[in-house]
Amino acid sequence: MTTIEIFAFIIATLALIKIIVLSKNPGTWIKLVKKIYSNPQLMTIISLILSLIVLYYLLLEITIVQIFAVMLFIALLGTVSISAYSKEMVSLVEKLSKDKDIMRKLWPAILIWIILILWVFYVLLF
Repeated sequence: MTTIEIFAFIIATLALIKIIVLSKNPGTWIKLVKKIYSNPQLMTIISLILSLIVLYYLLLEITIVQIFAVMLFIALLGTVSISAYSKEMVSLVEKLSKDKDIMRKLWPAILIWIILILWVFYVLLF
């Protein structure tokens, strides 16, 4: 298997496990989510490192523009799932928008997004 095939296998396996666990015992999933997100700083560091590793290997085979096109697909697919909870999502967005420290809390993600967005614009426009 190629690296991209391994990535696809990992996400397909995790998604299938999540679907099975949620359909059989949602409480188990909730416990796992609580454990994973109990240390946001550690979760941020681990996610950032894994994101960089995945991005590196993806860029060996596809372009940043292609990655962003796939991100559009994933965003739309995610919206299908989240739309079932639109009322709760609106409440969450309202709550987050009132957080005075939101930019301080999200600066690493925002910086990464800005860099990636500028990269895509550069590739597409220059």
